[in-house]
Amino acid sequence: KEERERERERERMMWHHRAGAAGTAAGTPPPAFTRGGAAVAAQKGGGNERGGLRASTSSRKTSDASPMKRSERRAGSINRFLRTSTSSSSSSSSSVICRAEKKRVFIDGEAGTTGLQVRERLEKRSGDVELIQLPDAMRKDAKAREEALNEADCAILCLPDAAAMEAVALVTNPNTVVIDASTAYRTNDEWTYGFPELSKEQREKVKTAKRISNPGCYPTGFIGLTKPLVENGFIPKESRITVNAVSGYTGGGKQLIAIYESPEAEPYGAYGFNLNHKHIPEMRKYAGLDHEPIFQPAVGAFAQGMLVSVPLFYDNMANVNNGKQLQECLKEWYKGSTFVSVREYNQTDDLERGAFLRADGLRDTNKLELSVFANDDKGTCLLVARLDNLGKGASGAAVQNLNLSLGLDESVGL
Repeated sequence: KEERERERERERMMWHHRAGAAGTAAGTPPPAFTRGGAAVAAQKGGGNERGGLRASTSSRKTSDASPMKRSERRAGSINRFLRTSTSSSSSSSSSVICRAEKKRVFIDGEAGTTGLQVRERLEKRSGDVELIQLPDAMRKDAKAREEALNEADCAILCLPDAAAMEAVALVTNPNTVVIDASTAYRTNDEWTYGFPELSKEQREKVKTAKRISNPGCYPTGFIGLTKPLVENGFIPKESRITVNAVSGYTGGGKQLIAIYESPEAEPYGAYGFNLNHKHIPEMRKYAGLDHEPIFQPAVGAFAQGMLVSVPLFYDNMANVNNGKQLQECLKEWYKGSTFVSVREYNQTDDLERGAFLRADGLRDTNKLELSVFANDDKGTCLLVARLDNLGKGASGAAVQNLNLSLGLDESVGL
């Protein structure tokens, strides 16, 4: 079927080319060919405005006369700065067709830790997305960014909070999906929280949303553990609980990476002693709790990975007789999930050296792994989430949300 579609498209393109040649012979300009949806004739005609970002009016009129789809022509406005994901092609015509079908993605802040990982994940894909990339000298140019943001089918913001808010204000295209990886909009009710596994309804919301806030790394683990137990009544909403976590040093950005890749770095360090970490409001809101938890984060001397632990007493819970109940609740909640898994109850046979659960065990994946360890005799349990802080905790989640919001296979590139 795909071969037949490609053959029909090749025939159409050949007809289009012949029509253009005939027009040229008659003294009229040829219709604009598309490259990644971009007007080649407009690019070569020298009539582009704003340094080549938009095709000239004459080029657009010529393109309007062609049988090209409007969505294909629209991408021409940023043709000069497109850099496409790699995909093999046996001929120039089939290459044109492949690119014309791609979804256009702009990563604002692609030079940062999260942005680089998003870009790497997208560049490895087999031709379903096309990256809009600005030259280094124009990455902070407001006008160039504005046009890139509005030309994209999806814009992923990998910026500090204030810069992310400025970028959102530049988006005027109602069709552009914006995924923000900062904390700026995570508790904003006008934005959709990008944790599809939160509930069946949440997945559908992500699919139709135009504004998606990407979850934080620590909250992903905490919420993944507690939300199902709160919803099923095991953890009362009025509970006051604590959460402890350790992350790989890449979670601190370039400055912390530089520290930990120098000889002076400490092997492990707890922080957040003001008890006001920026992830706490997000944790409370989406876990469904009445009170904010006490959160004790830490960073370790490993690049990627994370463990999030929530200790609980049966006496402070409702209708809990054994830890197996909690494990079964989590397992039922995430049944059929692509990326979230629940380990066997009290599973210890795969621990490193028979004792250690490695924080970096899911590095470079979009997986979230949940465990329940309990001592029924003492009435205590420990909920543990493991994930890659740059995977399901950042770039992987962003790509998953991109896939869902653009109608693509959820697991592509992950």
